[in-house]
Amino acid sequence: MEPLNQTSLSFSDEAATEEQTAKAVQEEEKPVNVGVRIKALKQHAPIEEPVASEKAAEPEKTKKVKSTRGRKSIKQVEAEADLIEVPEDEVLFQKQYYSMGEVAEMFRVNHSLLRFWENEFDIIQPRKNRKGDRYFRPIDIKNLHLIYHLLRQRKYTIEGAKDFLKKSKKAEEKFETIKKLGQVREFLLELKASL
Repeated sequence: MEPLNQTSLSFSDEAATEEQTAKAVQEEEKPVNVGVRIKALKQHAPIEEPVASEKAAEPEKTKKVKSTRGRKSIKQVEAEADLIEVPEDEVLFQKQYYSMGEVAEMFRVNHSLLRFWENEFDIIQPRKNRKGDRYFRPIDIKNLHLIYHLLRQRKYTIEGAKDFLKKSKKAEEKFETIKKLGQVREFLLELKASL
């Protein structure tokens, strides 16, 4: 059997650490003035002078970033008006129904706007299931495209678009010709760019 080694313990060190922790607890319990603590931190923290190149970059950082909430500006609406992704008729009529999310992605609008247009315009009549989800037929999507064109691209008011749809029975035919002329224009611009 091995002999046991004796280890010595120093209780004076533990007593000192206990006193320090007791003082720290008492200091933490006292109310602390935040201003005094910040000043103390500033005094102990080294201050770094920015380099000349950093000073020049500083005004760029202070530019205010615009919020994405709220209404879009007229310029943003005009820029996004041409970015809609409604498929051609052959592709569009392959499915019987499109969900609200699919239609909102096609037109890059909110679901609430589609619901609002549904309430305002009688020509949009999506089917609803028992749960209340809206399913748009391809004809509804073509009518939405016409309304989108009137409101966002030709800048009609809602009342003006309603009157236009009521008065001109051939509004859809006019819209189709406008669409085809736009496609011809794009083709000619591509042709011109390739020359």
